[in-house]
Amino acid sequence: YSSGGDPHGHDWVPPECDVSIRPGWFWHHSEHPKSAQKLLDIFYKSAGRNCLLLLNVPPNSSGLISEEDIKVLNEFAKLRKTIFSHNLAKNAIITASSTRGGKGNRIYNPYHVLEETVYSYWAPEPGQSYSAIYLNFQETVSFNVLQVQEPIQMGQRLINFHLDILHDEQWRRIASGTTVGYRRLLFFPIVKTEKLRFVIDKSKGDPLISYLGLHLDHVSVFPHDERNSSAKLNSSCIQLNVHNQSTYLSKAIM
Repeated sequence: YSSGGDPHGHDWVPPECDVSIRPGWFWHHSEHPKSAQKLLDIFYKSAGRNCLLLLNVPPNSSGLISEEDIKVLNEFAKLRKTIFSHNLAKNAIITASSTRGGKGNRIYNPYHVLEETVYSYWAPEPGQSYSAIYLNFQETVSFNVLQVQEPIQMGQRLINFHLDILHDEQWRRIASGTTVGYRRLLFFPIVKTEKLRFVIDKSKGDPLISYLGLHLDHVSVFPHDERNSSAKLNSSCIQLNVHNQSTYLSKAIM
């Protein structure tokens, strides 16, 4: 149950991911804290998967937090701020496959997905077989992180979704996922596009999206050469052949 949950449950009970900044739960002079980059990887795999991250920072033998740990924590905070403080979707023209109450409805307008709150959200017309949000940047943008949030007070609804970019006038899937809940982060190799669409493939009831973010993470980007995969954190890539040319798009980790 702890690894799969209960899709038919009546309560939303997010898992708690407990991890220490150090190799063990307690401070030892001979040990060192995890790097900020490693903590970022853990963040993607915990807070980025609808979980709560509880980071243990043990006091040293003097009863204080060591300077070494404080430095890493500050670096970790700076990394997250650098990546997530700017949503590249904010300048896009946003449309949707449908909007509850009609295109001009302000309560369920698709532009609500740019607001960093769970209390406003986009909702499609009830009973739709296809639901999607479209972003037109009108210029080329680069990104490698997708952030999605549901208005969790309305229930956890999304079962399957995917992200497409328009490439050579064709939609190309670059990432897909399952559960969203309060927050879902998908990390993948950098892609460039002027247009994209976020598609809900399956949901329990009508899907609701409270936030949609696109971000650029320069820290976690890994080279395609697997011999130099030390920078690889939590992604894999696939290769697509387009017009007899090799083009790398991405497959985000699930």
